[in-house]
Amino acid sequence: MKKDLAIHFTFAIALFVLITLFRDWFSLGFVAFWIGGVLGTLLPDVDHLIYVYILKPNEAASQKIASLISQRRILTTWDTLASTSADRKGLLIHNAPFQILFLIFSILIVTSGSLIGMGIALGFMLHLILDEVVDLVEIGNFDGWFSGFPVNLDSDQKRWFLVANVLILLALGFFF
Repeated sequence: MKKDLAIHFTFAIALFVLITLFRDWFSLGFVAFWIGGVLGTLLPDVDHLIYVYILKPNEAASQKIASLISQRRILTTWDTLASTSADRKGLLIHNAPFQILFLIFSILIVTSGSLIGMGIALGFMLHLILDEVVDLVEIGNFDGWFSGFPVNLDSDQKRWFLVANVLILLALGFFF
C-alpha cells in the first residue's frame, strides 16, 4: 500500500506543484484545484471495489477483500488490493477504451473552467498513466489495458498511446 500511494501522490504532488508554479496559482481560491487533485488521484481505485463487489464477487480474492472491508481493516485491505491488482482482469476503468473516453471528458472539464473539476480530471488521468507505467515496468507490458480495444496494436503503438496520454495530460495541465 505504501508503495502504491507513494508513487501516485509523489507524481501528483509534483505535477500539481509545477502547474501551480507555471500558472501562478497562489491564492486561496486555487485550493479547489488541489482538493480535486487528491480526489482524482484516489478515484480510479474505486474500480477495484466495483470488481470485488459487482463484477466478480464469488472469486476467492474478492471474498477475502470484502471480508477485510467488513472488518474495517482498511490498511490490510489496501495492501491486499495493491498486491493482487494484476490478478483482476476486465476492470471497467483500467483499460484503454475507458481512458480514451475519459480523455474526451477531461478536455470538456478542463476547458469548462472548474478548478475542482480540472484537479479531478488531471489527477484521474495521471493515476491511469502511472498504473500503465507500473504494469510496463513490473510485468514488462501493459497488454491487459488493451483487451477490449477494438483494434490490435503492436508494442510500439501501445507505447505511443502511453506517450500521447502523457502529452495530452501535460497540455491540459499547463495550457488550457
